[in-house]
Amino acid sequence: MDCMAEMGMGMTGKVALVAGATSGIGKATAEMFARSGASVVLAGRRENLLGEITESLKKDGCTAAYVVCDVTDEKQVENMIQFTAETFGRLDCAYNNAGIMSDDVETAELESSEFDRVINVNLRSMFLCMKYELRQMLKQGGNGYAIVNCSSIGGLIGLPGRVAYHASKHAVLGMTKCAALEYAARGIRINAVCPATIETPMVEKMLACGAIQGVAEPIGRFGQPEEVASTVLWLCSPAASFIVGQGIAVDGGYTIR
Repeated sequence: MDCMAEMGMGMTGKVALVAGATSGIGKATAEMFARSGASVVLAGRRENLLGEITESLKKDGCTAAYVVCDVTDEKQVENMIQFTAETFGRLDCAYNNAGIMSDDVETAELESSEFDRVINVNLRSMFLCMKYELRQMLKQGGNGYAIVNCSSIGGLIGLPGRVAYHASKHAVLGMTKCAALEYAARGIRINAVCPATIETPMVEKMLACGAIQGVAEPIGRFGQPEEVASTVLWLCSPAASFIVGQGIAVDGGYTIR
C-alpha cells in the first residue's frame, strides 16, 4: 500500500518516534504513523527486525529510519533523540512502548532482582525517553507536540502474582499525569494507553506457558496491535488536542466488568 495520509489525523509533515518498535504494538504503531504521512524513527534492540520493517516501509513509499537503542541506557536514549533530530530535523510525536512482563510470583516470594529488572525496563526507561523527548520538543519551541506512554490495564487494576508488573504500570500512569501537568501549557500533551490482552509475541508466549487461560475481555476476543496503534495515533493527532494526562483503556471492556 502506498503511503498516504490515509487516517486523516494530521500526521503529514510530522516526525514521530516509536521506542520499542520491533514487534507487536510498537511495530503496528510505527507502521501506522508512516502510512499516515509522518516521517518515523523506529527504535529497539534487534537491528535485524528494525531493518526489515524500515525497508518494507520505504518500499511502500514511506519515510522511515531506525536506530538501535536499549532504552534502559540513558546515553543510548539521548543518542536516539539526537539521531531523530539530525535525521528528520525535529520531533513532534513519540510513543514509548518498551516493556516486559514479570514472573507470576506472589509478593513474599518475589526476588528483589526480578522486581528491579521489571521496574528498570517498564518505568525507568519510560522516564528516560520522556526526559529527552521533552528536552528536544522544548528546544524546538512552539506547540502541537504529543507523547504517549504505554501503561496497561495492569496500571488500572491489580492481579495476584504480578506485583512488579502492576507496580511499574501504575507508576507509568502517575508519571504521565505529573509530566502532563508540567508541560500542557507549553504545547506538549502527554497521555498513556492501557491495553488489555493484545495478540503480540509476548502474549503468545504467555498463552503457551499457561500464564493466560482463555479470553477474559467482555468483547469475547483478544485485541489486535493495530487497535492500540490507532489509539496512539489519535492521541498524537489534532483530533485529541484537548486530551491531557489520561490513561486510555484499550481493553475490550475488561476494566468495566
